[in-house]
Amino acid sequence: MTGILLGAGLTRTWSHDRAHAFFSRVTWKPDLLGIALSHLVVRRLLSEGAVLTVTVDDTLFKRRGKKVFGAAWQHDGAARASRPVGRGTCFVVVGIVVQLPFLARPVCLPVMARLWRPQQEQSKAGLAASMIRLLAACHYGRHIHVVADAAYHGKALRALPTTCTFTTRLPASAVLYDLAPPPTGRRGRPALKGQRLGTAKDLADTADFTTATVTRYQRTETVHLTATTCLWYGSFHTRTVRIVLLRDEDTVSGYDLALVTTDLDTPLPDLVTRYAWCWPIEVTCAEARDLLGAGQAQRRTRHAVERTVPFSLYCYTITVVWYALHGHHPADAAEHRERAPWYTTKADPSLSDMVAKLRRVIIAARFTPNSPGRPTDEEIRAVQQAWAAASAA
Repeated sequence: MTGILLGAGLTRTWSHDRAHAFFSRVTWKPDLLGIALSHLVVRRLLSEGAVLTVTVDDTLFKRRGKKVFGAAWQHDGAARASRPVGRGTCFVVVGIVVQLPFLARPVCLPVMARLWRPQQEQSKAGLAASMIRLLAACHYGRHIHVVADAAYHGKALRALPTTCTFTTRLPASAVLYDLAPPPTGRRGRPALKGQRLGTAKDLADTADFTTATVTRYQRTETVHLTATTCLWYGSFHTRTVRIVLLRDEDTVSGYDLALVTTDLDTPLPDLVTRYAWCWPIEVTCAEARDLLGAGQAQRRTRHAVERTVPFSLYCYTITVVWYALHGHHPADAAEHRERAPWYTTKADPSLSDMVAKLRRVIIAARFTPNSPGRPTDEEIRAVQQAWAAASAA
């Protein structure tokens, strides 16, 4: 927090206690701030009436200390050791994915994040579902496509609004069923599901694949696709879903990727491209951690822990939005290559370039203001007293 004061040039006007109190005691909600930020992203970076693509993931911010609220030993997907385990606080992050004209890859801009604690009342999927419902309510009338990895499925996602679709990776052990048959007219409850279809492997053995061209991870590839409309009764209950099986060009049996989606209308290649937009949130969390210091604040109390990481992620979003609206120049990448000639293939600005340019703009505005400020009476008297003291000496 003291680093934020240094960067903002407020060390002489704000007490550092005021910054700490902002996160630990002042009344404000990270979700409401994130919703306001989401409206800024939608209005300034997306076209009118565009469908929102939202991605969900969780990430661990390592913390030590017995008194840190919510810190525990848990899974760490970014761990470099042999065991993917770390101690810290885990946050479920929701971000809006946008395609900026000066970048070849999509960018995920975080707009909400909530702390998840092991063995608490809500699962990660439950936290994600509640944030998605809030986001959909605040962007009423817009369609939202949500994508997530295989960890996000279950009963909590059944109650999503009708304006939202959900796409995730299908676990290999998931059992699929045919659609429910029509009522027979006999006594008793009608059947909720049809015949057992088996797992994704069983579907791949009898499916007819068609060749298609998909764009994912900045590459255009030829793959084989097939889709089945059915029920994943264990997770989505009676809601109709589509199972999309992808087989790479060189694969002759089985499948290489299985997706489950509640979107029944979008073409299959577009669904595969949409799922590939899960990756930008991984990049965002890594850059926010490494370049913006997200998760490094030494916080222990509940409010401070729950607010500091979302605020740091919002700073990532604000930085990218500022650069997209006011900071980008077509010659930025060429200027970087001139300073560092070893980046021979660099064609797009990175987050470090955006942060460096924002810092330069802030420094330039501090020392070269557009309109010189008028000195106060106290400043004039202080200068006069200093002159008098110097002449008397």
